[in-house]
Amino acid sequence: MKLEPLTCATDPDWLALRLELWPDCPRKQHLEEMARFLREPDRYAQFIVRTTDGRGVGLAEAAIRFDYVNGTSSSPVGYLEGLFVKEEARRKGVARRLVDTVAQWAASHGCAELASDTQPENRVSQAMHRRLGFVETERAV
Repeated sequence: MKLEPLTCATDPDWLALRLELWPDCPRKQHLEEMARFLREPDRYAQFIVRTTDGRGVGLAEAAIRFDYVNGTSSSPVGYLEGLFVKEEARRKGVARRLVDTVAQWAASHGCAELASDTQPENRVSQAMHRRLGFVETERAV
């Protein structure tokens, strides 16, 4: 599997993975956000993992946040905005590779911390975050 930065706002795999991660978001909004992220490469980064035959199976999107981020003590903070791995590629190190890449990108932009969040009821995501080294700092409702 190959990990690479996303550089094309019309990449069909990027869009497909976003639609799986955030199915309630309209396609048009996804495309607008993807284009906006690419216009601000010092603030946003996005990475994809593709199989040897070129299919996208994992996605990470990140941002540099300057506002206060719950549970952090520095600024700016790298923020994992979204992480998704297709069922067929789970438990094969894809999420770890993506998060490690995001952490390196954030550090290269002056961030000492990497933060993320998930919904209080999403126990699967919470367990994945713990396995990837995130520590729960607080809960917000």
